[in-house]
Amino acid sequence: MSKIVTSANQQNDALFVLIKSLTKSEKRQFNLYVGRLGGNIDAKFFSLFKFLEKLKVYDEKVIINSGIVSKQQLSNLKAHLYKQILISLRLNPAHKNIRIQLREQLDFATVLYQKGLYKQSLKLLEKAKHLALDNEEKNIAYEIVELEKVIETQYITRSLSNRADQLSVQAKELSLQNVLASKLSNLSLQLYSHLLQNGYVKNNEELEFVNTYFYGKIPRYKFNNLGFREKLWLYKSHLWFSFLTQDFLQSYKYARKWVDLFKEDKKYINLHPVFYLKGINYLLEACFLVQKRTTFKKELTSFEEDVAQKNIPINTNTELLIFEYTYTNKLHLHFLEATFSEGEYLVDIINQKIENYRDRLDNHHIVMLYYKIACLYFGMGKNELCIEYLQKIIKSKNLSSAEDLQCFARILNLIAHYECGLDYDLERQFLDTYKFLLKMENLQEVQKVFLTSIRDLSDIFPHEIKNEFKKIHSKLKKYEDHPYEKRAFLYLDILSWLESKIQNKPIATIIKEKIIISKKNRNLHV
Repeated sequence: MSKIVTSANQQNDALFVLIKSLTKSEKRQFNLYVGRLGGNIDAKFFSLFKFLEKLKVYDEKVIINSGIVSKQQLSNLKAHLYKQILISLRLNPAHKNIRIQLREQLDFATVLYQKGLYKQSLKLLEKAKHLALDNEEKNIAYEIVELEKVIETQYITRSLSNRADQLSVQAKELSLQNVLASKLSNLSLQLYSHLLQNGYVKNNEELEFVNTYFYGKIPRYKFNNLGFREKLWLYKSHLWFSFLTQDFLQSYKYARKWVDLFKEDKKYINLHPVFYLKGINYLLEACFLVQKRTTFKKELTSFEEDVAQKNIPINTNTELLIFEYTYTNKLHLHFLEATFSEGEYLVDIINQKIENYRDRLDNHHIVMLYYKIACLYFGMGKNELCIEYLQKIIKSKNLSSAEDLQCFARILNLIAHYECGLDYDLERQFLDTYKFLLKMENLQEVQKVFLTSIRDLSDIFPHEIKNEFKKIHSKLKKYEDHPYEKRAFLYLDILSWLESKIQNKPIATIIKEKIIISKKNRNLHV
């Protein structure tokens, strides 16, 4: 057991992970940076860099045996190399974002101030302050104003007699705005954390707690006084709240506001590409949850055009998110339209990209993709392949934050085994599933009813099976619009599967028929 833990820890070595994340251009930049230092090209830290760059698996014994560094010196040398790589990355034009530029200008102004060159320092600070305010970097703007105040106490400008009053008012306004942004960001973070740890609300008690927490913590504000940053945190807070309470129409509303905020002033897409990508993904997820097929297709096409036209800055972070969000939502589109077979081509692409990004993709996102692939195969009627991908999830470790996913993977696994006629293995699958579910807190009624019912199918005569499916369907149907139980159907469309058994039709046909009925009903209401 200790060997396994050691190996995992070694693979998570911060320096090794950082080196493996470097692009070719970043490695070239580091080589040039070390060369400019003069006399360091043969330094130990650079030799260690070149050695780790070629190493496939991190192993301290191999590093020490290379003769580059002794065991006693290794820790210090690694820390020094880590720092030098970060300095090199900071100098790389690709990483020169507004925040780094502002920090740099603030550092320069501080140096000028310390040399007694007050006028030059104030001039630099004034430019940096305008840049900070134009780009909603109000925390740095506040720091700049505070430094301006310090300098003004030693160098009184004659051009503006009310200079001190102006700076005091500006500092107060920025402070109030930063406090509001901090309260909203704290609320957003706490709600998001609660969603990850506990999932959707499951009963009235949990709903009351979330309502009390949200309305008790949301600060007072005047909407017209909010800037980009404050609006973004406000919309995020409302989005997590709506997800928690399963009010998916509100989720759509606030995800829409989130994305529109960026589209109103596209410079923020370049400044905060990760927030923009996440907003698009939540908008697509909300469309999926409320079955807005036309809007979903339109937004997905728009997203793909953004990527193709390079409207979103590409770096190692955004590249990964674009992969995850593009292919998750491409699968969702086939689920929405019940075109499962047409989506099979995505499987090879996704697997290849998972392999390419394996060093940077966390296990949770990988198994989420596996579950969606399993659902795709289930919709196609390829149950053996469905089981193959579900087993990847069931055998995964460290998925404590994805308990719902594990639960429904096991339920779908049971259904797929039943569909395959794998009776010899079905009893063992039942036992494994029950053991897992016993450990789960807050097991839903949908899960309890379904598991009890499907287990009883093994004792039913063949000619009675259809009536039994009808009974199970009627038991579950009443939970379809239940405020707390409906979430079960988001993971797995059990009702459509039961209807496919009752009507002796493929599940894809059942879902397509529902889509046609839904469109007719919508047209009637129009």
